[in-house]
Amino acid sequence: MTLIKSISGIRGTIGGQTGDTLNPLDIVKFTTAYATFIRRQGKGKSNRIVVGRDGRISGPMVRQVVCGTLMGMGYDVLDIGYATTPTTELAVRMSGADGGIIITASHNPRQWNALKLLNNEGEFLTAADGNEVLTIAEKEDFEYADVEHLGSYTEDHSFDQRHIDSVLQLKLVDLAAIKKAKFRVCVDTINSVGGIILPELFRQLGVEATFLNKEVTGNFAHNPEPLEKNLQGIMDEMRTGKYDLGVVVDPDVDRLAFICEDGRMFGEEYTLVSVADYVLSHTVGNTVSNLSSTRALRDVTERHGGVYTAAAVGEVNVTTKMKEVGAVIGGEGNGGVIYPESHYGRDALVGIALFLSSLAQKGCKVSELRATFPDYSIAKNRIDLTPETDVDAILKKVKEMFSGKENVSVNDIDGVKIDFPDKWVHLRKSNTEPIIRVYSEASSMEEADELGKQIMQVVYDMQ
Repeated sequence: MTLIKSISGIRGTIGGQTGDTLNPLDIVKFTTAYATFIRRQGKGKSNRIVVGRDGRISGPMVRQVVCGTLMGMGYDVLDIGYATTPTTELAVRMSGADGGIIITASHNPRQWNALKLLNNEGEFLTAADGNEVLTIAEKEDFEYADVEHLGSYTEDHSFDQRHIDSVLQLKLVDLAAIKKAKFRVCVDTINSVGGIILPELFRQLGVEATFLNKEVTGNFAHNPEPLEKNLQGIMDEMRTGKYDLGVVVDPDVDRLAFICEDGRMFGEEYTLVSVADYVLSHTVGNTVSNLSSTRALRDVTERHGGVYTAAAVGEVNVTTKMKEVGAVIGGEGNGGVIYPESHYGRDALVGIALFLSSLAQKGCKVSELRATFPDYSIAKNRIDLTPETDVDAILKKVKEMFSGKENVSVNDIDGVKIDFPDKWVHLRKSNTEPIIRVYSEASSMEEADELGKQIMQVVYDMQ
């Protein structure tokens, strides 16, 4: 049981003691702190906050607590029901709301849930704003509205279609080419909200789609993180030869992974690379991804004459850097595509539409498209933390070990990343789980995994 408070929001397992889990009392406290923060910011004019949720079992309980608390703070609640994270982000903008709360724990297992907090632009709070919310939650007494000033409650289920409309209207979404290609796809929506919105997206794109794990039960058929080790079911289905493409999303549909027509993984890291290559072939500009993402994006960007920049891990860090450098496309190597022409948020619907546009225009197989990109392999390992683990001391020690070495650069803007001429390894404390993530990249998976394991052994030796 744990409660994690970070720039990614408030996240925890359901049940247990207050202060240690995501339970009704803590949900009230952090929702109240968020509402207090939004009011003090004074950037919104509508007195409205949007609430959307994924398909988790705990969703109804958390939603009712969140909505009731917001009303108790005097805010009018616009409940959009089952909704993806990007749909909720867009709903804030489209409705002119003062902010939004997304009830989802993304890729975490079924016992988890979370509150993701949005500003009046429908974007995640900055680190400074997130810290202010946490400070309010821990240090202040709250004041709720009297009976004459309670907020109202309204439901609006129109935003799925409005989200799809916005995707289809993007200039680089080649709807005619997609329809002409008559794609057949297999889709795993992992028993969450992707099973509601993606059938409509594919229908309107003219794509024949077969769904696995479509029913929205919250009982995830497998570990919901869209990694190869969790996707044997759809990979086996793809090997039947009936499909042109496999598509996998996480429970809140902001991460996206593709599977080749022969059942091999396209590579989660290459979701962003492939979409960026398509965007850059039509739009001159720069790109951004986080420090834990593949070098292939840098290579593709430079090939198109743009400049690549790395940001700290976390969607808000990536979007902030994208705005700074004027990036036309960016995201994260976990399958998160951020396309500013749509909005500053990871959006699997946008990624799907742009990828299909690229594939349709090129007229090639998915495996052939994958072969056109620089080939790197990333090993994604983890070190589980105990309450006694001194993460800062570990990262400091690793940094000291490699600082000053020839042909080695060390970046400490987010954990410690060690760049060698032909490979890299990145250690950082997760914002969403009680672990240290150890990502490493090299020209082969064996070499990448060996590099990661070597650094992990250094950490184990320190404990």
